[in-house]
Amino acid sequence: MPRPVKCRWVSYQPEVNFFKPAGIPMRELETTTLSLDEVEAIRLADYEGLYQEEAAERMKISRQTFGNIVSSARRKIADAVINGKAIRIEGGVVNFFKKGFICKRCGHKWYLSKETEKIERCPDCHSEEVNSCTER
Repeated sequence: MPRPVKCRWVSYQPEVNFFKPAGIPMRELETTTLSLDEVEAIRLADYEGLYQEEAAERMKISRQTFGNIVSSARRKIADAVINGKAIRIEGGVVNFFKKGFICKRCGHKWYLSKETEKIERCPDCHSEEVNSCTER
């Protein structure tokens, strides 16, 4: 029996969850599915250019597991590009980081869901001097 999959921490949720080759109807396409943790691994390794050790720390997994995830994702993307398949992004055993905020004036910290675009004012002192940061 395989070991249970450890939950991975993800700080990015794509706005688009489906890609397909132009000009080919969906009914004629095979689909490859990328999990959210695979997309996060590609984002950290290839888009942000992080070393695997640092990227693994961000996702709260081992370097070996990170390497396995990013290899799987790259293989799926290559298969889709080379063989003209659609790519669906969904699923995986993940937790999303929350978006944290700190007031530069009073130091108050608070957290909202990752989807929160922007905070205008501190809920304590109503200052507009607010910084955002991503935390667990």
